[in-house]
Amino acid sequence: MKFDQEFFDAGLYRVGTRCEKWDGMRKEHGSGVLPLWVADMDFPSPPEVQEAILRRAGHPTFGYTGVEEDDWQALISFWQRRHGLTIAPEALTMLPCVVTGIKLAILALTQPGDGVIIQSPVYGPFRFSVEATERKLMDAPLIRREDGGYDMDLAAVETRLQQGAKLMVLCSPHNPVSRAWTREELTALAELLRRYNVPLVSDEIHADFVYAPETFVPILSVTQENVLSFCAASKTFNLAGLQQATCICPDEKLRAALQQEKNRAGVTCGNIFALEATRAAYEHGDAWLDGLMDYLAGNRDHLASLVKEHLPRAVLSPMTATYLGWLDLRAYGLDGATLEKRTAEHGVVFTGGGFFGEGGEGFLRINIGCPRRHITEGVMRLRKALEGACQAD
Repeated sequence: MKFDQEFFDAGLYRVGTRCEKWDGMRKEHGSGVLPLWVADMDFPSPPEVQEAILRRAGHPTFGYTGVEEDDWQALISFWQRRHGLTIAPEALTMLPCVVTGIKLAILALTQPGDGVIIQSPVYGPFRFSVEATERKLMDAPLIRREDGGYDMDLAAVETRLQQGAKLMVLCSPHNPVSRAWTREELTALAELLRRYNVPLVSDEIHADFVYAPETFVPILSVTQENVLSFCAASKTFNLAGLQQATCICPDEKLRAALQQEKNRAGVTCGNIFALEATRAAYEHGDAWLDGLMDYLAGNRDHLASLVKEHLPRAVLSPMTATYLGWLDLRAYGLDGATLEKRTAEHGVVFTGGGFFGEGGEGFLRINIGCPRRHITEGVMRLRKALEGACQAD
């Protein structure tokens, strides 16, 4: 099978499959809505994934399931192949999802009231996880450049460390600002945290979505002390509904603390279909992923061109990573609630910037993990929503 533009242009029809992205939005906004919000893709997963699930479903019982060596080895080989990272099997701990892992790490490594650093605007569950575990949110917001790109504010991180922060949660690559961190940036951050003896939790679920000539830099290629890295096949191969993720942690002390908290909470993972699908994706998905990245690079360029032509007052952050565009619409003068209301009324739904905390007001996140025609239609509907707002104002 060829995983070319024709393959990804075809997309697939997801309505009626209990799909949160499509069915959920149709219930809320009607059947004509175009959903460009939650971070999953409107493409078939690699065919080997479906084949693996169907093959296992052919056996007529589904009892207690064990994780085997080939489950670990599939991930280890994939990360070595794709990112040059050597991983020992004993460094791995399976989890149902990355957010669960972040919460467990916060519980394991801090106490109620301790400060946890995040870098907003950032994926909302970072903030929600800190609040849910009764820790103190300590924000070190990213610095926004004139071109709409973002950099880390290490001075702000150090201020939070001086104020007593006990943990930092990093988004790498960063969602929603579409940023792949460089080795130099990650090295500087790791050295700063080392000086204060503060552990780092790195969410690397978007590791496989970095556009050439940039490359993804695993935090564990920078340092393996006092660091937990969380990853999953869920974003890469569109398997989020199967609920499987992994913590990579060579630091034995941190890994033991995480495992203890996992046992205390009764967290398990690796149901039989998740195991089969994840192993198949890691073992057989390279050609599909290479084709996907070529297609997404074209989608990224297409979105930039559409924004320039049809939304001249908007600013799209440069996309070096992820399939999520970060669109600054503040020049149109609408607050976040009004912006989301008007876009929905015009038949397109994005993720509102407020979900990402500090610095997100007046922004929308647009998912380009879809056939290119959906991006075109989404931007046209967005343009009409903004024109209507200008006329109304």
